[in-house]
Amino acid sequence: MSGRLVVCPTPIGNLEDVTLRVLAALRDADVIAAEDTRHTRGLLDRYGVSAPLVSYHEHNEEARAAELVERMLSGAVVALVSDAGMPLISDPGYVLVRACVGAGLAVEVLPGPSAAISALVASALPSDRWRFVGFLPRKKGDLSAVLSEPGGTLVAFESPKRVPATLAVLASLDPDREVAVCRELTKIHEEVVRGTASELAARYADAAPKGEVVLVVAPTPPRSAGEPGDDAVEAVRRLVAAGAKRRVAATVVAELTGGSANALYRAVTE
Repeated sequence: MSGRLVVCPTPIGNLEDVTLRVLAALRDADVIAAEDTRHTRGLLDRYGVSAPLVSYHEHNEEARAAELVERMLSGAVVALVSDAGMPLISDPGYVLVRACVGAGLAVEVLPGPSAAISALVASALPSDRWRFVGFLPRKKGDLSAVLSEPGGTLVAFESPKRVPATLAVLASLDPDREVAVCRELTKIHEEVVRGTASELAARYADAAPKGEVVLVVAPTPPRSAGEPGDDAVEAVRRLVAAGAKRRVAATVVAELTGGSANALYRAVTE
């Protein structure tokens, strides 16, 4: 009989946050695939779990996934853990889950700690529609694009050293945009600082936060009626750069997008 994969979220800081179901799954597993075996050993020792460990990280995912699938096809139960939180969420695991599904193996996902979910709730920002983007891009242009995208509240991981620069970019785009800097969640120095982009950019300008950080940014403000979209404006600018007259370019793009030619013209002349 074929085995299965059990995806086990682990504490993001406080070891007491591990669930009873996760502990049971770890004890029952034939092998535990861990992002860092030394790190996971601390959790296992705390709760008296003695299942064997194998490494499973970004540098050996392909080879290890194939090996683990073979073991599961022979009847083994494999528990997958990352260093903290839910595997696959900015952590290894995607390759293994896909391989299991492709091989017809059962994949069970247990609920548990998540830095992204905890930060979203603690931020006091809208949670009815939100998106998680993992770690924010380093390049300013790419970062500005992500911060400007519509789609609900934005949740992202960020290096503490980059928080001041990221907040400065956000403040330049929209100084009144609400944001929360969530630091060291579930740990003894947990802190959630809320405010506008300009307020928090000033707060952290000369002193980056310490520890692991999750940024939560309020949704982009709704576009005014008749205001052209960024893609349409960019299309007009590219046509102008190619030699078209502004009025002609605005008219052509407006016909293709259903927007206002006058609004597009103003957007590229202001």
